[in-house]
Amino acid sequence: MPPTNKTDLQMPAEVNEQPLLLRALSLLAALGCLVLATSILIADFVVPNHDWIADTISDLGAGRYEFIVDIGLYSFSAALIGLAVLAAHVHLGAWDWSVGIIALIVFGLLVFLIGARNEYGDNDNEGWVIHIYLVYALGVTMTVACFALARGAARASPRYRTILIATGIVWVASAPVFFFLPTDVDGIYERYLGAVSFVFVLTLAHLFHQRARQRNAD
Repeated sequence: MPPTNKTDLQMPAEVNEQPLLLRALSLLAALGCLVLATSILIADFVVPNHDWIADTISDLGAGRYEFIVDIGLYSFSAALIGLAVLAAHVHLGAWDWSVGIIALIVFGLLVFLIGARNEYGDNDNEGWVIHIYLVYALGVTMTVACFALARGAARASPRYRTILIATGIVWVASAPVFFFLPTDVDGIYERYLGAVSFVFVLTLAHLFHQRARQRNAD
């Protein structure tokens, strides 16, 4: 083995942001939202006797046509994990940004588990049913991610901070209401909450996509 220069060991590794990675994963995030929205829309028409105002998205994720919404959920999960990779690649904050990265990872895993467990919509009560706990955890991680990433996002533009904080406030005020709604309107309300989560994802996707354009221009 050739001798190692001690000075070389002390030199920090050169780290560069990769515009192609930024662009690819930010587009993946946007695509994840599109696929989930499309899968829900398709399932609304395909699933027999489905009332999109009264019946929740969870009702579409069980039964014969469960694969339609599952594809959307897995795509949205991939979008969140991709954003976590980007947030780690372009670290814009201190400890709170790191918390936001972890929240994005957990958020993505929770969405994946909700799709994979198939405990909803069919009165499944066999074994250890954890769907409701996954939903609670999802609500918490979405809240944490919005507020934890806001300060760092302001380094890219103050408008990102404003949008993330506003989204977090709307989410905190809106999400708990779902559990107290009558069953004849909880379907449309759940879709509204999904749209709020899309705002969060698309805001981060736009941030990283714009950063890729800036890096290419430099």
